[in-house]
Amino acid sequence: MIGIADCCARRQRQRGPRRCNRNKPICFSLYLYRARNLVERFFNKIKQCRRVATRYDKLAANYLAFVQLASIRLWLRVNEFTP
Repeated sequence: MIGIADCCARRQRQRGPRRCNRNKPICFSLYLYRARNLVERFFNKIKQCRRVATRYDKLAANYLAFVQLASIRLWLRVNEFTP
């Protein structure tokens, strides 16, 4: 049987190093983060179309065509009120 002290010790080992005693800094690129975030938000908006999210089309060409139509629809909606 495992005691509470064993569980707490195991949890401490499972956690990664803390920020204060981290050996090397995390590799982070603000440009890549923004680009990835933009792409992820785009796909989340595209998946609002039920046909894209569930992929009803059997052929890849038909699916790609509908993804393109959904992208154009989204682009037109965003640029609708721009002068």
